[in-house]
This record gives sequence, structure tokens and C-alpha cells, in this order.
Amino acid sequence: MEPPTSSRLNSRKRRKDGSGPNGATELDGIPPKMSRRSLGLREPAPFSDEVEIDYSKPYIRVTYEEAMRGTPVDRPVRVYADGIFDLFHSGHARALMQAKNLFPNTYLIVGVCSDELTHNFKGFTVMNENERYDAVQHCRYVDEVVRNAPWTLTPEFLAEHRIDFVAHDDIPYSSAGSDDVYKHIKEAGMFAPTQRTEGISTSDIITRIVRDYDVYARRNLQRGYTAKELNVSFINEKKYHLQERVDKVKKRVKDVEEKSKEFVQKVEEKSIDLIQKWEEKSREFIGNFLEMFGPEGALKHMLKEGKGRMLQAISPKQSPSSSPTHDRSPSPSFRWPFSTKTPPSSPANRSRNESAVTYDIRAHLETGELGLHVLLSQVQPGLPEEDAQGPQPKEGGDTNQGVDPEGHALF
Repeated sequence: MEPPTSSRLNSRKRRKDGSGPNGATELDGIPPKMSRRSLGLREPAPFSDEVEIDYSKPYIRVTYEEAMRGTPVDRPVRVYADGIFDLFHSGHARALMQAKNLFPNTYLIVGVCSDELTHNFKGFTVMNENERYDAVQHCRYVDEVVRNAPWTLTPEFLAEHRIDFVAHDDIPYSSAGSDDVYKHIKEAGMFAPTQRTEGISTSDIITRIVRDYDVYARRNLQRGYTAKELNVSFINEKKYHLQERVDKVKKRVKDVEEKSKEFVQKVEEKSIDLIQKWEEKSREFIGNFLEMFGPEGALKHMLKEGKGRMLQAISPKQSPSSSPTHDRSPSPSFRWPFSTKTPPSSPANRSRNESAVTYDIRAHLETGELGLHVLLSQVQPGLPEEDAQGPQPKEGGDTNQGVDPEGHALF
């Protein structure tokens, strides 16, 4: 009889891009959603010497076809899987899950080898036999645990536990002077192959620990283990403590560097915002400045208008051309700054002086040498027309009116 093959025996290889629960993939044959009910047992699996077997019934194996069709509830297919199960990991659990799901009605028996057998045939273990028994007991797929399982399966052992099929990966397992310890099981048609989970095994885990020994030694020293418990020498202990301090300093420096980078980034962002706002405000300011002080700005028009008014205010009024010369009104008088008295002069000299002052003020206005406040302080607004002409002498009246006793004009 050839080894049974079934579509239910899917590859157990992991995929890095697997998105199923607990790393499961579509090849695992696990439904994507399951009802919220407890699928596991509430108690750990019992040991084989704690389970009563009715030996009154004869031991009759079921065939592969009968097992696939489904057996009665009181007659499940008894599948046996054995191993060391040191550092029990997900690869072990997946292999047992496959064995449990070989047939519709399966009773899974798991054999765990003792320390003595394992040390003799395979090597030293990390976990002792009691720890390994306990780990397998608490796997949800296991119905029964065989302690001190044999290294090679004998017909007597198979009959004692009434085993129908043996589940294991189909890679030849060479040990105890044999190229494959499961060779006689395969020849008897009792072998049900499972698939190994790539990337995880007890040997891989031990290799990681050995490779990163210093890291794990420092880790356990930091957690409170003594150098003696870790079999670490005094010098190595001090070295690990020094490395731990150096790593802490490096971590602090890295944290400060990251925070400084964040701070610099925030400052750059703020500075960019300020520059953008300043550019916007500067454009507005420049526009307003040009409107006021530019070549065609409002200030130039204001100065031109003020200049015209000032020239108009200080210019002498022109008399009508048809009026007699002797009736022409004199121009407004000009008073020197900080002077309370008008310098004496004859009417003819006064007319010439007023014309000179007017010309001088116009020249200063044209060249811009005098400010408006100086001009305003120097220029005396013109008197009304009647006062400018002075009181007119009456016919037959006194001609000395408007003259002080010293002969100076009162106006």
C-alpha cells in the first residue's frame, strides 16, 4: 500500500507575505473566519498511563479508505506522532495540527522521548523531559501524551496503543544505525506524511542564541542573573557592563540627535512661514511707499500744490494797467525774522527791497534750499488793501498822518 496522499495535506511552508491569523496562509487549509466558540480543551492532554483502554475488544486497524470516509464516533482513527519537542515552537504545533486533521475523526497520540534516549541518540537538550512533556500536553491538538516514547517503533508498541497511522515528515530520519527509522512503517502502509515548517526549528533557535551569545548574556545580566549562573567570567562580566553603559550613552545621543533634527525642521518650517508672510507684507509696504513717495506719488502732487500756493502768497499783487502810477498799492511788507521793527526806508527804496526779497524767496523755493517752515517764519502775509495803501490824506487835511514824530511810516 502506497503512502496516503490527500489534498488536506497542504504545504506548511511559511510565506513572508502571509496575511492570515498567526501567520497562516491559504495553503494551511484554515477557514478565514471561525465562530466564537472554544475549539480547544479546558484541561491539558492526559498521559497514556492515565487513560484506560478496553483491551477486551480486538485491535483491528482501519484502512486509509475507511479513515478518509469517516469512522464512527466511538471508533476514531488513532494517529501517532513522536518527537523530542525541545524548545516547543510553532513548527511543532503546525506538524501536530496536520496530524490531527489527517482524517475526519482523529484521535492524536503524541510520544515524547526521554532525556536519556535523546542525549544518547541526538544530543543535549535545552529543556528537560518534564518541561517537554508539559509543553506538548498544553498543545490544543493533542489528545494523549506518551512519556518515555521509544526511539524506534516496534509492532508491540503499535499494538499496545492500538495505532492506525504514524504521522511524520517524509524526509528520511537517519538515527540509531538506520538510514530511516520510519522505513518499516512506510513499508507497512501506516505512514501519513506531514510537511515541515521552513525557517523555524529547535536547531535554528539554538543557533541564534549561540550566534548572539554576548547580546543574550548582557540581557540576562541586566535582568538580574549572576555571572556564575550564566557561566560568565569576571572580565567578561565587566566588559558586558561597560558595553551596556556605552549603548545607553549612544541611545541618548541618538535620541538627542533625533530631537535636534525635529527642532531644526520645525524652525525651518516656521522660518519659511515668516519669510512668506514678510514677502507678502513687504510687497504691500513697497506699493504703499511708491504710491506716496514715488515719481508720480501723492507727496509730489502735495508739494507742487503747496509750492504753488506759497508762490502765490508771497508774490506782490499786480495793479491794474490802467490805474495811475501814484495810485498803485504797495506790495506787502517783509519783516526779517526775530525783528520787531521794520527798517526805515523811503517809499522808493522799500519798493526795491520788497522786489529783491520776493526774488530771493522764489530762488530759494526753486533750489529747495529753504524748508517750508523757514519760509513761513520769514514771510509776513500781505496786509489788506486798505492798510497796504495806508490812510489817504484828506483834502486840506494833515499830510503828516501815518508818520511818527521821528518821521517813520507807521505802516
